[in-house]
Amino acid sequence: MSKKIGIIVGSLREHSFNRMIANTIPELADSVQYEFISIANLPLYNADLDHGEGPDPVKQYREAIQEADGILIVSPEYNSGIPGVLKNALDWASTPTKTAVLIHKPAGVIGATPGVKGTILSQQQIRQTLDATQSYVMPFQKMYISQVMDKIDANTHKLADETTRKYLGRYVQTFIQWIDQVQQLNE
Repeated sequence: MSKKIGIIVGSLREHSFNRMIANTIPELADSVQYEFISIANLPLYNADLDHGEGPDPVKQYREAIQEADGILIVSPEYNSGIPGVLKNALDWASTPTKTAVLIHKPAGVIGATPGVKGTILSQQQIRQTLDATQSYVMPFQKMYISQVMDKIDANTHKLADETTRKYLGRYVQTFIQWIDQVQQLNE
């Protein structure tokens, strides 16, 4: 049975650099299925709304994460931190506390930025949040893509830089192996 990886983009902008990176991932490791999990329609987290399965967009979002064998988060850095829309999405996926869809879910974090630091601070915060949700964040592997505007193709809206494509492909392959390791931990 083929693995299914959910991809969450931490930016709502249609042509964000991180969406372009995310759109490239399926080309680099085609041995698995991919599903893009949208966070665009999630309401702001409100415990008053968080009962039962939650509002319809939350229910659909949680089901998509539940059905995935692992989650790759591809996110920019806003003001030296995690984008608010992504933090909101992770908060929705962290409840109900004892049965949240992120518990023991393999997760990987990728980030791209026009700057030179490659989303280091944002990724630290995303990892901290995922640790708090009891997700199994892939250790020792980091994928920071700096100066991304020089590495994408403006026509295809995908990653074009061959060296970066190679590193991203290696990261995704390692993540696929991480899913297998986590499945063994959960047995």
